[in-house]
Amino acid sequence: MDDDPRLETFRLFARYNGLANRRLYGACAALKETERHQDRGAFFRSIHGTLNHILVGDRIWMARFEGDTAPSTGLDRILYDDFAELSDARAALDDRIAAFFDRLGPEELTGTIDYVNNEGRRFSDGRVMLYLHFFNHQTHHRGQVHAMLTQTVPDPPVLDLHRMLVPHPVAG
Repeated sequence: MDDDPRLETFRLFARYNGLANRRLYGACAALKETERHQDRGAFFRSIHGTLNHILVGDRIWMARFEGDTAPSTGLDRILYDDFAELSDARAALDDRIAAFFDRLGPEELTGTIDYVNNEGRRFSDGRVMLYLHFFNHQTHHRGQVHAMLTQTVPDPPVLDLHRMLVPHPVAG
């Protein structure tokens, strides 16, 4: 049965992830390439570097969730220097994420996932905790990109979950 409320929560987060990424990438597309690549003192230096990091992390976690292994590429690796290619890869991964969580059943809310992290350390963590970490990681780094956008664009996009999934106020 799919009546475990956590399943709907993860599906909601997956839907939000895709919407937030489309909105964020839309704002980033309006920037000049030099603005996206400018070192802004963030952990992954630039908007472009941080967007690549999110993609790297998401690919690693999705491989683990799907029972595969993900080779370490380095968490700061630039997978796509071209923004259009990065955007296409992001959209494709967002579709994969949504499909995975749409298929997720109650049996995938129990047990652990065994993996080796990028430092070569072995872990065995609960699936629910890792799914929560996955979405939290995305939100954390999108927030960094959003902060960097405030240095470039007058009005960065609204990324609040409750405003994106329920975009219009109820008339009263």
